[in-house]
Amino acid sequence: MIVKDLEAAAFGDDENESLDAKVQKALECPCVAKLREGPCGDQFSEAFACFLKSTAEEKGSDCVHPFIALQNCIKVNPDAFPKDVLEEDGSKKEEQYTHAYKIIPPKWAKEPKRKRE
Repeated sequence: MIVKDLEAAAFGDDENESLDAKVQKALECPCVAKLREGPCGDQFSEAFACFLKSTAEEKGSDCVHPFIALQNCIKVNPDAFPKDVLEEDGSKKEEQYTHAYKIIPPKWAKEPKRKRE
């Protein structure tokens, strides 16, 4: 979702602005400031810029090498990014809110017990 927001911000109304200027504008967004800082900031910036500039039919598929470099940097520096950035989309969050509930039907919905004869 962040990528779509940044693309919208970077590729806004100004048609005269160069692609490099638009990419720079997206990289200056406060929403990715934490990702640009630290030991993997350069790799993030390179991979993100490549993604934004991508003209491949499947956007970003021509950016494999920068993303591999970013992934390798994260492996070497596991604390490079905040943990919430590295978590899978929602899977951990869903586990937090999962509760075991016992459903008890209302008394009026129970079948009456039959008397044994």
